[in-house]
Amino acid sequence: MNISFDKEENIHYGNDSDQVMDLYIPHQKSTKKRDVFIIIHGGGWRSGNKSQLTFFTLSMMQKFPDYIFANINYRKASPTQYAIPNQTDDIKNAITFLKRKLKDSPKIILMGNSAGGHLSMLYAYKFDIDKEVKAVINIVGPADLSDSGFKTYQEYSFVEQRLIDPKILTKGAPAVNFASPVHWIENTSAPTLSYYGKIDQVVPLSQNKILDSVLNKKDVFHESFEFSGGHLDWDKAPNHTFLIDKIEAFLKKTDKK
Repeated sequence: MNISFDKEENIHYGNDSDQVMDLYIPHQKSTKKRDVFIIIHGGGWRSGNKSQLTFFTLSMMQKFPDYIFANINYRKASPTQYAIPNQTDDIKNAITFLKRKLKDSPKIILMGNSAGGHLSMLYAYKFDIDKEVKAVINIVGPADLSDSGFKTYQEYSFVEQRLIDPKILTKGAPAVNFASPVHWIENTSAPTLSYYGKIDQVVPLSQNKILDSVLNKKDVFHESFEFSGGHLDWDKAPNHTFLIDKIEAFLKKTDKK
């Protein structure tokens, strides 16, 4: 299929050098409002770059020629800076920027892998006050940070100490609860598609079971799939084409809801 997009790289959506995005807008004029995919890279909240997901974004554009795509960088956690709320604020900043730039209030699909999957869920379930997120595509994202299977993660001490700015915690609330997307799921939460690896040593398959059970309990429309492979194998053939087909089918179902 011959598709063409206008591409703008490294557009600033904020003043920090990390607050940049690559934006792809279809040439084809559309009579209906276009939804926007916001793509959020992984890297343990402290590293990574949108360039890791450029190829996957281009593959998605082949399947979704009518959608707008924003592949974003965000402010990283460091010894002097907490991950959250900066990173969830950056998702909000990116949405606000896109609304202004597009002169529209599009429906947003948040899609990310690993830390980006976690941030997609956390933003949608906890911080999306205006319900602008239409769906979440969570790829190997940690959903419950208190899961004993996840505690073997080699950077777990970072999760406990540097993931959440203690200033935003209510007194006595454990940081790992606040930072766990499952903690915020309500029956009005965004429909969610999840994709987890059967031999993932970083985010274990137990995360999928926990997330599924909470989404079931709260009666949120969701689907989950597993692939053969580890944490980084989700976008290798044939896993990525399987995922893209499932995303297409999932969004058709959410449109009907």
